Amino acid sequence: MNVMSDPALRTDDRSPEFRALVVDDETALAEIVASYLIREHFDTRVAHDGVAAVALARDHDPDVVILDLGLPGMDGLEVCRQLRTFSDAYVVMLTARDTELDTIVGLSVGADDYVTKPFSSGELVARIRAMLRRPRSVPGAAAAAPDAPAPLVLGPLRIDLAAREVSLDGHSIPLTRTEFDLLAALSGRPGMVMSRRQLLEIVRDGPWVGNDHLVDVHVGHVRRKLGDDPTNPRYIITVRGVGYRIGSLQ
Repeated sequence: MNVMSDPALRTDDRSPEFRALVVDDETALAEIVASYLIREHFDTRVAHDGVAAVALARDHDPDVVILDLGLPGMDGLEVCRQLRTFSDAYVVMLTARDTELDTIVGLSVGADDYVTKPFSSGELVARIRAMLRRPRSVPGAAAAAPDAPAPLVLGPLRIDLAAREVSLDGHSIPLTRTEFDLLAALSGRPGMVMSRRQLLEIVRDGPWVGNDHLVDVHVGHVRRKLGDDPTNPRYIITVRGVGYRIGSLQ
């Protein structure tokens, strides 16, 4: 369903700033979230099952996907896994489940944020706006910006902040935007220990209300992709009782 086709939900004729996909089998809830996004000038699509969501994501190339966990057929976890094979969209999980384990499972498949039902649609949109203030990866950005910061180097690890690219031994490492922003926040402050909350507020670009230990899940993802042994890490160092710091940059 394309909610933008319903004139009753349009507020004006301004060009959309971003593309959004709302996926929820509760039709009324999906329409409410979509209507808030449309009022914020998002080009918005709605799907009510996982198969349709993946197909719409391929066609629509959304900037953000608001994804219910409990979908018929293909559940939200599998939808998120499939999205991560072709899309760098932000993924916000919506669910009635609120245990820490459910949160970790949702983030482990590539979600960027996690909102439990019931929730405020206005607050959800505000969180999405904060996410979207962070740039998407732009191939070739470093070449186009002569004043761009020099890449950061930690042994075989190279972090190009301008191009938003990470490579290890010359091989590109595919990070989600949240994972890249977390690594960039740490590498931009060599030697400084950063608390989980500090990292979340930098990555989210504003105050964070939620579980600080969500950072641990994202750090685990980055370490795994970099082949960094958590028992003897080289790139992201755990400082017990405080947070994390980056290894020594060359």
